[in-house]
Order: sequence, then structure tokens, then C-alpha cells
Amino acid sequence: MTLWIKANTGALGVQAWGSMNDELEALAARAAAGDQTAIPELLQAIRPQVQRRVAKFLPFREDAEEATQDTLLTVATKIHTFKGTGSFAGWLTVVATNCARQTYRSLKRRSVEQSAEVLPEAIDPRTTSVIAGSRLDLLEALESLESNHPQLVQPLVLRDLGALSYAEIAEELSVPLGTVKARIHQARKEVAELLTVR
Repeated sequence: MTLWIKANTGALGVQAWGSMNDELEALAARAAAGDQTAIPELLQAIRPQVQRRVAKFLPFREDAEEATQDTLLTVATKIHTFKGTGSFAGWLTVVATNCARQTYRSLKRRSVEQSAEVLPEAIDPRTTSVIAGSRLDLLEALESLESNHPQLVQPLVLRDLGALSYAEIAEELSVPLGTVKARIHQARKEVAELLTVR
């Protein structure tokens, strides 16, 4: 089972999330090198793509906006950690996905903390997400995968959500191509089992 989510077009003529153009890559490199004037321009350029990415996971606009803001803040404060060994697209995919997952965890925690009287009857997110078109089921699967096999999460995110090639992922993670393929295969198998309604 492939968890492929189609990339969208966005700012600066970007053709797909996984293939950002040279202009945006250069802008990210300038920001990572400490050029403070490049950061606002970079954030403005990536905002539409980040919004679309996190909205794939979080169906409610307010939740997606929270994850978008967290992603942009992370990019602004952690851009110096982007070393340019892989693509900025790959780095940003991981940041945005992690922020969406963190927002989801926070929402789950908040809902548990509320009184049972206020909460509606529990709903199976796997069933609801199919109807609502959200990816809550995928977030749950990624959470479980990270708990049991953390080394499998990043390759899966980069391939199936970030649309990076196997070679780009191998370069991004500094691991052999065969290892990348094996990890993605294993991750897909694990996630497919988790997404199967029992």
C-alpha cells in the first residue's frame, strides 16, 4: 500500500513540494547561512505550501493554521540547522509533518483533559477520516510507527509525503540507497497494518 499524497503547486513557480526550484533553494541557503533579510522572504514563499501540507493531516482550518504557524516559527528559528547536504524541500517536509503531528498530539491531550460530560461520544478516527477526508488515521499510524520503529518514519515521510526520490532520500539521510528502500518498504508494511480496520 502506498500512502502517496500528491504535491501541490505553490509560490515562486514551484512545480511540486518535492522539487522546489533553485531560487527557493538559494533563498533557504542564504537564510541558513545567517542572512536575516532572507528569512521573511523565505517564510512568505513557503507559507502556501506549508498550509497545504499540514491541511492534509488536520482537517479543521484552525488546527491547520496552528501547525502552519508552528512550522514557520520552527523554520525561522532553526533554519541554521539546515546544512544544505540534502534539499530544503526534504528538510521542510520533515519540519511541517512533525509540526502537524505535534499539533495533533496536543489536540488529543487537550481532549482527554476535558470533562467527559462536555465531550461527544468517542468516534473512531479511521472511519471519520474517510468521511471527512482528513488524515487523522495516518497521524495515528505515524505516531505508532515512531514508537516502535523510529528509524522508519523519516524515510516514509520524505518519500510518500514529500515526493522525494529514493536517491534524494539517501542523500538527505546519509544512508545507502538499499537501506532507504528497505526502510520505506518496511514502513509502508507497518503503516498498512495499522490503517487496516480490525
